[in-house]
Amino acid sequence: MPQPLLTLDFLDTAAPAAEATPSGEVRITAATRTGRQRKLYIESYGCQMNFSDSEIVSSILFDEGFDTTDDLANADLVLLNTCSIREKAEQTVRMRLKQINSHKKRKPGMLVGVLGCMAERLKSKFLEEEKIVDLVVGPDAYRDLPGLISQVDGGQKGVNVLLSREETYADITPVRLNSNGITAFISIMRGCDNMCSFCVVPFTRGRERSRDAHSIVQEAQALVAAGYKEVTLLGQNVDSYKWASADGTEFVNFAQLLERVALISPELRVRFSTSHPKDITDEVLHTMAKHDNICKYIHLPAQSGNTRVLALMNRTYDRPWYEERVQAIRRILGEDCAISTDMISGFCSETEEEHQDTLSLIDFAQYDMGYNFFYSERPGTLAARKLEDDIPLDVKKRRLQEVIDRQQIHARARYARMVGRVHQVLVEGPSKRSAEHLSGRNSQNQVVIFPKQNFKKGDYVNVLATSTTGAALLGEAV
Repeated sequence: MPQPLLTLDFLDTAAPAAEATPSGEVRITAATRTGRQRKLYIESYGCQMNFSDSEIVSSILFDEGFDTTDDLANADLVLLNTCSIREKAEQTVRMRLKQINSHKKRKPGMLVGVLGCMAERLKSKFLEEEKIVDLVVGPDAYRDLPGLISQVDGGQKGVNVLLSREETYADITPVRLNSNGITAFISIMRGCDNMCSFCVVPFTRGRERSRDAHSIVQEAQALVAAGYKEVTLLGQNVDSYKWASADGTEFVNFAQLLERVALISPELRVRFSTSHPKDITDEVLHTMAKHDNICKYIHLPAQSGNTRVLALMNRTYDRPWYEERVQAIRRILGEDCAISTDMISGFCSETEEEHQDTLSLIDFAQYDMGYNFFYSERPGTLAARKLEDDIPLDVKKRRLQEVIDRQQIHARARYARMVGRVHQVLVEGPSKRSAEHLSGRNSQNQVVIFPKQNFKKGDYVNVLATSTTGAALLGEAV
């Protein structure tokens, strides 16, 4: 199915999954037409965890008689699955609600709801100020949606933003929205116990809890049986995944879970996101090295290159620790393993010298990709309560641009070093620029484009990279 994307005005590139980093895109539900009477329209904002949650919501409502639609005007129920990580993301949702209001006026029976992180954080404001909103549902209350919709149908507001210590939605098979039929996300845990001072996720998604390992493996097996070739295991901090059976006879950590999924099929590629620098272990790295079908790509957010700033952020590691983890990745997985990061520019009290430390860390790590932001104070966080947001906006933006510029130097160099090599590419579909070319990714998560010939979506193709644009490899099948 097509994947319509609306690019937002963020000073960054689209983020991978989950350490509370918003992407610069909105994903809109594709249409499913099975004859159900009511139509559901979802827009998902932010990280891949939100996109995964929208698939869970669609599954719950499919069982309640809803098809999905990609046409807002045809919707009976409109849901915005929201992100609270940056002020810009919240402003975008508020603007979108105002736009939706015009559709609601033309279709009085239309119901509008806000899901996810903004729902939990701003429930009272949505109900009091945004008269358009009928439903406000937090990320742990999606099972309650059918009942809440019934309440709204009866003339009441539907609200449930209670957080849970147990909910993992392990028994719900997601409806794969906008799926290319090749790649899919599997949520392995929910919530976060890391109280980073800049981050709202522990307050909007609750405490950390891990899914039953057997349910994760079963979901991956079902995807393979349906023809999928790649899964991404999602969590705010996958390295802290830990599950124990009720009788205490079985314990599974993340390295062991990763191996269980990799062993399902050698034809199944396995990715994961996000890793926390304080928790990623050599056991995980050795598991990656052991299995060729575990992709050699790690998202390892640094956030800053300065130890004092890291302490203010409550990241619980210092720069030497982070550098040692980068060195371990290079030692165990080799220089070709791709590493990406998140960086925040202009955090509270950051000096010019400390900003230079961030630039030097980028030089040290030589990241393949970076997801970079300037600091945006979030109400309710430790930083908002205890620290002064004292860096002028123009300084934040200038520092951010310097981070982006430095990162792009290394990204281009990392792509350039892959030219002249043969890469196994999983074809995801046609190139955006030419129907005569296919696009896919290699193990390092780099985009590879090559002539179509007789290959098709879902094929593994060996491609000799002959050149690079700096953001993709170009090549020929061999």
